[in-house]
Amino acid sequence: MKFVLTCGGTAGHINPALAVAGRLRELMPDSRFLFLGAEGKMEMDLVPRAGYDIKPLKITNIARGRSLSALAHNLDTVKNVLASEHEARKILQDFQPDAVIGTGGYVCYPVLAATAKLHIPALVHESNALPGLTTRMLAGKVDAILVGFEESRQHYPKPEKVFVTGTPVRGEFSRYTKESAKAELGLDPKMPLVVSVWGSLGSGHMNGLLTEMLPRLRGQKRFRLIHSVGNRDHKDFLRTLAERELDPADCNVDAREYIFDMPRVMAAADLILCRAGASTLAELTYMGKPVVIVPSPNVTDNHQEKNARVLEKAGGAKVFLEGEFDADSLLAEIDRLLQSPEELQRMSRAMASLSVPDATDKIVDKILSLTRK
Repeated sequence: MKFVLTCGGTAGHINPALAVAGRLRELMPDSRFLFLGAEGKMEMDLVPRAGYDIKPLKITNIARGRSLSALAHNLDTVKNVLASEHEARKILQDFQPDAVIGTGGYVCYPVLAATAKLHIPALVHESNALPGLTTRMLAGKVDAILVGFEESRQHYPKPEKVFVTGTPVRGEFSRYTKESAKAELGLDPKMPLVVSVWGSLGSGHMNGLLTEMLPRLRGQKRFRLIHSVGNRDHKDFLRTLAERELDPADCNVDAREYIFDMPRVMAAADLILCRAGASTLAELTYMGKPVVIVPSPNVTDNHQEKNARVLEKAGGAKVFLEGEFDADSLLAEIDRLLQSPEELQRMSRAMASLSVPDATDKIVDKILSLTRK
C-alpha cells in the first residue's frame, strides 16, 4: 500500500505523523510512504532523519493583525495555498496513495483539499482539545477527523465524522527504561536529571530565565539539567552566555540547540519542564513523567493552558504561568520536587493514568478501514 502524510511547522505536528508512519511500516513493511511539508520548515530535516522521503510545498502562515502589511501577507498566503493545492494534486496523481493523513500545520490544508477532490481517503488528526484553524477548515472536506480528547467532539459540525483516538506517540518512547537511558547517555544513575524543553523553536522567555538561573547553579551537584534552547534562539543564547561569562558545563547544564534523541532523554528524566503542546503531553503521559508546565501564552484560544490544567487537575503537573514566577522561584520548585520522591511518584502515577497507549493503533485502524471502503 501507499500512504502520504502531511505535517508541518513544529515537532508537535511532525512527531505524530512519524508515529503513524512507523506503525504502518511495522504492519506492512512493503508499503511506500511520502511526506509533504512546508518549504524551509523543520519537517524538511526531521522527516528524512527518520528515513522517509519528503517533498516541499510553499506555505506561509496567516497573520492575525489588521494592518496593511498583515493584509498583504495574507493575500500572499492565499496565493501560496492555491499554488500548493495545484502542486499537491500533481504529486498525489503521480504517487497514487491509498490514503492521505494530516497531523497539523498550515500545509495540511492544500494537501487534504486536493486529496478530497481526487476522492482519495483523507484523514486529519487534531491533538489539541480546541481545533485549530486548519482542522476547522478541513472538517467538511475530509472523511474522518481524529481527536485526542473526548471533549473535542462538540467543536465539530458533524460529530459522526469525529473519532476519539488520543494522540500517537512514536514507538521509540517505549524502548527505554530510566536506567537504560541514563546509561546510554553516560549519566550518573544516582543524580536526578531535569529536562527543560520549550518546543522545537524554543522560547526566548524561558531561555532568558535559564541565563538568570545559571549563576545560581555554579558548582552544584544536586541535579543534571539538559536544556533545549531551540534553533530560533540558539545563536543569541550562546552570545548572551559569552557576554556574561557563563559556562553551562560549570553549572552541570547541557544546553543543546535541539534534542534529537528526545525519547531517550525524556526516558532518563526524573522531572521535565516544558510547554503544553498536546503532542509533548501525550509523550509525557505515555512515559508517566512528572512535569512542571509553563503554557505558551502565544497560542490561539489559550489552548495550551487548557491542556495543562487537565494534567494539573489529575495531579500529574505543576502549572506556572509566564509573568507569575522568576528564576529563583522556578529553581526553588525544582529543588523542592527533587527532594520529595514520594510526590514525584504520585505525579508519575497520575500522568500515566491519563495515557492512551494504543492511540497509534486506533489511528492506523481507522486509516485501514477507510482504505478498505
